[in-house]
Amino acid sequence: MTTKSRERIYGSSIRAAAEKAKEARKEADRLACEAWNARMLGYKGPAQPSPTLGDALNAGYGYLEVRCLGCDTNQTVALDIVRRAKSTPVHELERYMRCKDCSQARGHAYRRSCLVALRPTKISAGHPSSIWWPGER
Repeated sequence: MTTKSRERIYGSSIRAAAEKAKEARKEADRLACEAWNARMLGYKGPAQPSPTLGDALNAGYGYLEVRCLGCDTNQTVALDIVRRAKSTPVHELERYMRCKDCSQARGHAYRRSCLVALRPTKISAGHPSSIWWPGER
């Protein structure tokens, strides 16, 4: 006589529970990123705490919109190529953001930029830059 293995008895329920947990983490990360975006756009500046790089990537937000205060342009930075640990909060990236055009014009690294929001896509004609607050533009 043979008995059923534990894998055969419990395997499908374990895989289903793991899949539900993965979906719940993704939904929680998405909601955390949306809440951070709302705080950033509503409070006009750096909102802390922010989601981590790993949370943003897990939620589908692959880009960070950054605004240069020198030349008043908005640019996006791909989060999957940022060379920081995935546990790094997004707001800590602000000190490393440099505008290439302003840096070339001044001849040294020009660091006057601020974070705007997390984005699922790059800035394009179909997906324009985020609006900061009413009356600014």
